[in-house]
Amino acid sequence: MIQTALSVTCDFDSGNIVVLDASNAQNVQLAIRPDTRSAHFQWFHFKVGGMQVGQPHAFNLTNASESSYNRAWTGYNAAASYDQKHWFRVPSQFDGKALSFSLSPEQPQIWFAYFEPYSRERHDWLIEQALNQAGAQLLSTGSSVEGRDIALLRKGDGAPGKRKIWIIAQQHPGEHMAEWFMEGIIERLKEDDAQLQALLVSADLYLVPHMNPDGAFHGHLRTNAQGKDLNRAWQDATPQSSPEVFFIKQQMEIHGVDMFLDVHGDEEIPYVFTAACEGNPGYTEQQKALEADFRARLSALTTDFQTRYGYPQSAPGKANMNLACNSVGERYKCLSLTLEMPFKDNDDAPDVVTGWSGKRSMRLARDVLTVLGQMVSVLR
Repeated sequence: MIQTALSVTCDFDSGNIVVLDASNAQNVQLAIRPDTRSAHFQWFHFKVGGMQVGQPHAFNLTNASESSYNRAWTGYNAAASYDQKHWFRVPSQFDGKALSFSLSPEQPQIWFAYFEPYSRERHDWLIEQALNQAGAQLLSTGSSVEGRDIALLRKGDGAPGKRKIWIIAQQHPGEHMAEWFMEGIIERLKEDDAQLQALLVSADLYLVPHMNPDGAFHGHLRTNAQGKDLNRAWQDATPQSSPEVFFIKQQMEIHGVDMFLDVHGDEEIPYVFTAACEGNPGYTEQQKALEADFRARLSALTTDFQTRYGYPQSAPGKANMNLACNSVGERYKCLSLTLEMPFKDNDDAPDVVTGWSGKRSMRLARDVLTVLGQMVSVLR
C-alpha cells in the first residue's frame, strides 16, 4: 500500500468532488456532489496533487450508481489532463456501484473530469475572439441568477429579409462539449471562407455560447443556481427561477427565428444525433422535410453524425413543450433541433486516446455551418 500525502481538491471553476478517504493512494474514496437545490449529479472535476510518479493510483467514485444517468457509466472512460490543455481518457470500470479508474502518473499532479472542461476564462476569451476577430457584435447581454453575463452575439447586419439562425449551447452546465462546439462556430467565422460568405449573404447568426454560467461554475450537471433545468423551462421561464431562458425568449421575440439549434451532450448514447419536434401539436410537413434534409446532408458530410441511434420519437401531440427545441419549433414553425454529442465516444469513429473531445466538437460545428449554408434558401 502506497502511503502518500495526496491532495484532492475542487475549489476552482466547474470543480466537483467530495473526498471521503484519500489516505491510501491505491484506493482513494470519492463522491460526486449534487447540483445546488437539485438531486441531479454526474459531472465531476477535481485535481490530485502529491502523487508519486510511476506508481499506481486508483480512484473510486463511490456514489456513481445513484447518479442521474447511472446506466451511462458502462462503456465510459474518465477524462484526464496534466496541464488542463491536453486531455486523454483513462480506462474506467463500473461495477454497479462505483466508477473506478487508475493510472501510474507521469507527473505529480493531474486533473480528472467527466469531460474536457470549458472554463469561464476560455469563455471570456471566446467572446473577445467573436467580437474582435470574427466580426460578430454583442447584440444584448442577459444575466444569470447569480449575475453572470449571458452574451447574445450576432454575425450579420440584421437587414430585413435575412434568415435568422439561432444556435445556443450548454443549457445543461455539465455538457461542456457544447461550448467547444460554439468555439468551432466562431473559429470558422474568423476564416470567412466562400461557403460561409454565401450563408451570411442570406442569413444572420444569433449565437449564445453559454446559457448556464452559474451551473457550470459550480460543477453542476443539469441545473442553474436555483436548481432549475433550463431545458425544461421554455414554457414557464421567469426572471427569478430561469432568467437565462427568459432573456433569450425575449430576444427571439424581438428578432425572430427561422432556424434553431440547441447544442447538448448525451451521457448514455455513444453517437452524435439530433432530436426534433415531431411530437409538437402544430408540427408541419415542412418541418419534417427540413429535419430529414438536415440529417441527410450532415450524415453525408461527416462520419461524426448518424441517424440510426438517438432518442425515441415523440408520439404526435405528445411532445414535452418545456424543451427548447419543441417550444421554439412550435412558436416559430421553423426547423428546430437538439444536437446531442456523446460524453463517451462516437462508436462509428472511435478515438481510443481522447474519446469524444473538444476538438471533435469544434470540427462538427464547422460541418454544421456548411450544412446551414446548403439549406439557407429553403429554411422558409
